[in-house]
Amino acid sequence: MEQIVVGVDGSPGSGEALRFALEEARLRQARVVALYAWRLPVAESPGPFALGLPTLEVPLDEVAGAYEAAASDLLDNAVAEASADIAGVEIERRLVEDNPVLALLDASEGADLLVVGTRGHGGFAGLLLGSVSAECVHHARCPVIVVPRPRESRPGAR
Repeated sequence: MEQIVVGVDGSPGSGEALRFALEEARLRQARVVALYAWRLPVAESPGPFALGLPTLEVPLDEVAGAYEAAASDLLDNAVAEASADIAGVEIERRLVEDNPVLALLDASEGADLLVVGTRGHGGFAGLLLGSVSAECVHHARCPVIVVPRPRESRPGAR
């Protein structure tokens, strides 16, 4: 059975990409892998401890667990919303702790198609793909479709 991988991040663009992937899977009788890659944020400043300020001591596994739970909820909600009107498509939810580009490129290895959304900025920036989309287009191991944001959510749309 064909496999279509789609990147999900909760943005309007990824929602549109997920809906496109589900419809394409319905037409091809393929399965969809909805992939959400998450990472713990990394502080780029020395942090409060370097400034002599009090710190909040929270075990890293608790923080990671909270981020993973939030990512799982986001993925579940995105899939539920996008698949509400499309029945009969097998959907695998894949939650990965990794850089989004690396996770999508790894998933493209065994896929027949990779679907991603655009960054969706207006003006000159809107002419450019988002960094994740661009990396996928250049380095994926399968064909890539980049789905634009819905017209009504684009800046300056009428």
